[in-house]
Amino acid sequence: QQIFVIETGESVFTISTHLQSAGLIRDASTFRIYLVWTGLDTSVQAGNYTFSPAMTAIQIAHALQDATPSEVAFGVLPGWRMEEIAAALPTSGLVITPEAFLSAARSPSAPLDFWPADVSAEGFLFPDTYTLPRSSTADQLVSVLLQGFASHLTPEISDGIARQGLSLYQGVILASIVQREAIRADEQPVIASVFLNRIAIGMKLDSDPTVQYALGYDAAQGTWWTNPLSLEDLQVQSPYNTYLDAGFPPTPISNPSLGALLAVANPAQTAYYYFRARCDGSGYHAFAETLEQQMQNACP
Repeated sequence: QQIFVIETGESVFTISTHLQSAGLIRDASTFRIYLVWTGLDTSVQAGNYTFSPAMTAIQIAHALQDATPSEVAFGVLPGWRMEEIAAALPTSGLVITPEAFLSAARSPSAPLDFWPADVSAEGFLFPDTYTLPRSSTADQLVSVLLQGFASHLTPEISDGIARQGLSLYQGVILASIVQREAIRADEQPVIASVFLNRIAIGMKLDSDPTVQYALGYDAAQGTWWTNPLSLEDLQVQSPYNTYLDAGFPPTPISNPSLGALLAVANPAQTAYYYFRARCDGSGYHAFAETLEQQMQNACP
């Protein structure tokens, strides 16, 4: 594959000469005559092209009519839920509709072998930037994102999660919570330790992001993550509300980064059971071993 660039305003003469110099065509003059004879010379588009050495001059001439790249870069941000991934599709350059993606993600055609039965791909749509053919299908996109997760699932992560007494699926659920709780990535291992400490003594997780996930889309705020939560929000009846229900929510609540997965596999060793946002707006948290200390960390 060879990249060939046509700058805005370049003449057909210049383009033909550059194609010959690049070894993509044999004769610039013949190529130019063909463009003029077919009328293609008037609709050559500026842009970046990817050509194969096996392409004929006629194929290249027709390819110059559309500078739209055959591949696009599609990014998934850490902490997005699947609906947020879907919302990014219309402006991505991919032909996949949000509805088709959600259908594929909710019932993946090739789920990873350690999943419980009848669960969606939530939690395993690995955050990264992927280069995909523009014509990719929804199933193909989901498969690529799942393979992204599988390729990052090292023994360090799977063995580390097992050392915490968790199944791999539980580890991903916890990582998805840690991802949403931690604004600062360097706090992820400490936040993971808080939840693991709570689990060890049978304490509820008491996690705001699980309630946000249960609430769904907030039209007034234009987000899937209602903030702040009201006292009424904290009483929402849902298996995802970890203020009301003990144990893990049924599924991951977001798609966690490698850092969040590593934080659960290798948490900090602490005696913390509580944390709350610092009052300085830094995005960091104040941690506490007791409820009394937690109350002392409250903002004035």
